[in-house]
This record gives sequence, structure tokens and C-alpha cells, in this order.
Amino acid sequence: MENSKLVSEFLSLVDVENFDTDYYRNISDGKYFGMPLKSIIDSEKRLCLESEKRIAYFSMEYGSATSFYNKFSSNIPVDERNMSQEQEVFSNFRLADYFFALNLNNIIDLPIYSGGLGVLAGDTAKTMADYRLPVACVGMLWSAGYFRQKFWFKYGQAPEQMRWHLGSYPGLIPFKNRVKIYLKNEEVTLKLWKYYVYNYAHDYAIPLILLDSNIEPNSDRAHRLTDQLYRSDNVWIKALQRIILGKGGVAALDGLGYNIDTFHLNEGHAVFAFIEKARGKTPEEVDDLRKHFVYTCHTPVQAGHDKFSYDNLSKVLKKEDLDIAYNFGKDSGGVVNLTLLAMNVSRVINTVSLNHQKVMHIQFPAYKENIKYVTNGVHPHTWISENYKQVFDNFTSAFGDVKANPMALEKALTLKDNQKFRADVWQAHQANKDVLCNFLDKWKLDQNIFTICWARRIAAYKRPSLILQDINRLLDIAKRIGPIQIIFAGKAHPADDLGFTYINQILDKVDGLTNVYDYLKVIMLENYEIYLAKMLTSGVDVWLNNPLPPFEASGTSGMKAILNGVIQISTFDGWVAEAADKEIGKIFGYRNEEGKIGDEYNLHIQDDAQKLYASLEEIVDLYYKTNLHGKVDLNSQWIDYMINCIACAGHFNTYRMLDEYKKIIWGRK
Repeated sequence: MENSKLVSEFLSLVDVENFDTDYYRNISDGKYFGMPLKSIIDSEKRLCLESEKRIAYFSMEYGSATSFYNKFSSNIPVDERNMSQEQEVFSNFRLADYFFALNLNNIIDLPIYSGGLGVLAGDTAKTMADYRLPVACVGMLWSAGYFRQKFWFKYGQAPEQMRWHLGSYPGLIPFKNRVKIYLKNEEVTLKLWKYYVYNYAHDYAIPLILLDSNIEPNSDRAHRLTDQLYRSDNVWIKALQRIILGKGGVAALDGLGYNIDTFHLNEGHAVFAFIEKARGKTPEEVDDLRKHFVYTCHTPVQAGHDKFSYDNLSKVLKKEDLDIAYNFGKDSGGVVNLTLLAMNVSRVINTVSLNHQKVMHIQFPAYKENIKYVTNGVHPHTWISENYKQVFDNFTSAFGDVKANPMALEKALTLKDNQKFRADVWQAHQANKDVLCNFLDKWKLDQNIFTICWARRIAAYKRPSLILQDINRLLDIAKRIGPIQIIFAGKAHPADDLGFTYINQILDKVDGLTNVYDYLKVIMLENYEIYLAKMLTSGVDVWLNNPLPPFEASGTSGMKAILNGVIQISTFDGWVAEAADKEIGKIFGYRNEEGKIGDEYNLHIQDDAQKLYASLEEIVDLYYKTNLHGKVDLNSQWIDYMINCIACAGHFNTYRMLDEYKKIIWGRK
């Protein structure tokens, strides 16, 4: 009886489409796809309370690790399109490439993200749930995801469109609710979906509201607006995707009865939310509205700042909306710059690292007083491996409850002289590495061979092929000191020609190394995604991060690695600049002159490649002095580095980040 009351109460708050035919089997007996239904009810009620200061968090993408973290169950079959597909490996062990492929044998992550920005948004949402905040997240339901990546030797990346099945994805539900956005020459109707993000204790859940234009009565071209993430081949689609997120998101929040106090714009993509709220208001009311908007900028790279000409926006926006966008967002070139627009309509602006703040102060000196910084973090419960969770649980006398307080990882430094802790840290790492080696066993990865990984979005300023610039130098290190295993993974945006060039360059280099596999194994993985990211960030010995300073605003992949004691080799950029004195590995290479940004196209490849090899040689030598054919020296500096990494992770996580958002950005206690 109690369970049926819970379902009735849920349905009074959430108007589920096709509940009686499609969803009743998964929302019953007090459960929501296997999770407690009451957690959702409590959250939904709270979002409608006038006494709460509610937050709306807007992001174009969310990568929430739905394939393994707080994974929903389903009482109906999951469509095969929602399961991971076979993917190939490209290596200098061509025989294995020819005969074998990989299959993660798992449900795919909810495919509404492209990379680091989305994963950060997902980690933020999970931490908001952990903190039990009155938050509604707003995003887009990308029915064709981003793209599926295929590699071809000599041809590079071949992007393929993916299709997944919305109706059978566990935890995703459609609403009967429809909202409209009003454009210059047409109306676009949006269907609303929800996916609930639970906290780690499963006793609270925040809604992720997803907007879908692929419905009647929209025009054929409007159907495609929420098709593929980051369409940049058509300026009309590019503008409309951002307009839907902002204007449609506000309409959705209003339609659901969520009276929002703070609108948090995660990147400028969502800034049309302000225009939707400002329409029809007096100048005084518009000025007051600015007190309710905050903005996080994630990139100093020019391509990351969306710009639209007045003429292009005039074709889609009504005159009043266009005037607001132009008045607040016009740059010196006469175009509407969404970064400027977001800064001009927000009470507080934040960058995602201290280094990034310095860059934005140079780029936008007029906004210097209003640009704060909150360095990004990663969600500890998602990214700490089970092996390391066990280590921390075994030392509760030092750490306390790491689940409740991940900042306590800083106390790892107090255990540096504890031989049991040093041994457990190494053994947990080796267990993680064993998982990775078993996954790639057909490529003969060895648990006791030095393994380094470069994995992230492929873009020119990230310099993905830096470690392959001088193959002879690399081979010399491998033959003279010890063999090396290198793993690459990452996608280039389909319209990024430079990114394609780097993929071609890496594949060509790999193709020329087939005779040296005993010394140097190089593997490139297709479709870098969240499940694979967890395996790599916990299973390699060294995480390589070599962007051109100062163009990496933050970077978070290395933060995932340090949670698992993985040592860093990095340039002085993003979050690493704040950890430069923490002895978490080796920092090398070019540094931009203080007070100057430099040229993002002058990549300093040759000089920095040689500096990378010098650092690599030192770290490979230390590795083989630490681990000689499986016999470990527990007193090695390598173990010190690992413990320093774990302690550093006590700061670079989303719990500390959310504490700073509450204090610095949202103005909450």
C-alpha cells in the first residue's frame, strides 16, 4: 500500500508520458529503475517550495558516467543500440589489430556529451546531489549523440553518426509537458525528458531536464536541432542549438513550476536564458535580473567563444530579443560574442583555474574586478577506483570517512612513513593496472612495464603527438633504460582540420614502429568515453598532459588520475600550475611570459618535445629502479610521488569546488 502511494505521489509531481504502457514496470514498488523513489519525491517537492533559493544549472552537455556510477536497472530489455559496440585498436602490433577488437560489453553512457566540459558538468551535478542542494540541471537530449569515431591508417579519423534508443535507456523518462520557444518566423515545440542524478547515498536525487525538438509539429529542419551535439557546419543550427538551451530551458523551468533564484550558465552556450527572462522588462528590472545570473567560462581559446553576426541572428530572433543580445553582447567587430554577452548579464564571472583567471584578466581587462576563479575538480565517488577506496577504508584512523569528506585525502601525507600504507598504495595501483592489461591482453601489455597515457579531446593546443616527435630519442630511452607502453585516446571535432592532422600524424608514426614492439608498444583506442576513461586514469603509471600554456583553462583528466595515485608529467598550465610545488611528478616545457598570453598557433613543438624526453627519461629510470620485474622498492621516491598525488586530490575535487561555488559564486552558506 505504501509503495502504491509513493508511485501516486510521484505521478502527481512528474507527468510521465506513456506511463501505463512503457514505464510502469520500472517505476513501481517504491523504486525508480531500481533506485529509491522517495528520493525523487523529496527533491521535486523541495524544488517547488517558495522558501528555498533554487539553482538552475545550464550546460550544453552532461557526461555523468551513467554506465557505471549509480547505474539504473531496467525490467524491460535494453535496445542493442544502447549497448557498447565493438571497436578496433590501432597499434604497432598489427597482427593483434587484424584479428582482435574490443567490446566493453556494457550499456553506453547517456550520449549527451562530447568531452571534458560535459564530464565536468556531470561531476558537478553529482556533487550537487551529494550536497542535497535544491538544483535543477538543464541540458539537451541529443538523439544522435556526438559521433562515433573510427580510425583508418593513412586516412585518420572517420566520424560516423550514432543512433541510440531513447525509450529503453534505463532512468530516462519522457514528460507529457511541452514548451515553446518563439522565433522570428516560427515556433519550436520542445518535449521534456528527465534523468535523475542520485547522490552517493541514494537518499536524494536532482532532476536533469533535457530538451528535445525531434517531435511534431516542428518543421523538418527544427526536428534536427537536437540531433547532433556541436553542429558547426550550419550557422542557423549552431545559433538555434544555443537558443533552445537558453530560452527553452527557461520555458521548461517555468512550465515545471520551479521558481529559480540563481541561473548558473556553464559556458556562454546558455546565455539566451537571460534574454528569455529579460524580454518585456524595464531597464531597472533588467539590471535587477543580472543579480540572478552567474557565468562560468571554460576556455581562453578563440574557437571556444561563440560569435554570431547581427544579420545571422536577425534571421532567427525577434526584434526585441535581438536588441537585448546586441546591446549586451556586441564586440568591437560588431558581432554578438556570447562570452561578452554572458559576462555583461552576470553578477559574478568565474574562470576554472587561477591560471585561467590571469588569462581572462588580460583578454578582458574591463571585467577584471568581476572575474573570480574556482578551479575545477572531479567527483571522487565516480573516479576513485574500488581498489583505492579499499585502501582508504583500511586507514580510517588517518582519513576518517573519505566518502563524506574527500578533502580528507590531504591527510595521506601523514602516512608517508607508514610501510603498510606505502605497500597498499602500490598494490592497489598494480591491481588497477592488471585490469587494464587484461583488457588489452591481446596486445601483450605487461603489468611491470612502464605505461604512460595521453587521452583527452584532440586539438592543436593540446599537442597530442608531442611524445612521438623524435622516435629515435624515444626508442633510445626504451632500449637503454626499459621498455615503454604508450596509450592514446581522444576525438577531434569533425570540423577541426588541425585535430584530424594530429590523428593522421599519430597513426602514421604508429604504422612505422612495427619492428620495435619489444621495446616500444604504442596503442591508439577508438571512441574515448567515460567508462574507458576510468580504466585509463586508474590503470596507467603516468598521465601525460602537455598543452601549450596558457591555453588549457583547467583540464580534469589528470585530477582523475591523481585520485588513484597516478603520477603526472605535465606542462605548467591549467590546474597543474596550482600543484607545481606538490611533487606529483615532472613539470616541463614552455611557459608564457607573465602578463602575456602568447600565440596559440606557435606550438613550441621541437623545444618542448626535447624537454618532455628529458623528463620522461628521468621518470622511466625511477620506475625501473622502483619496480624491477615485479619486485618493488617501497622506499622509492616513486611511492612518495604517488602519495603526494593522492594528497593533492584532496583539493582538486568537486566537493572543494562546490564549497567555493556556494561561497564565491552563488552567495550561499
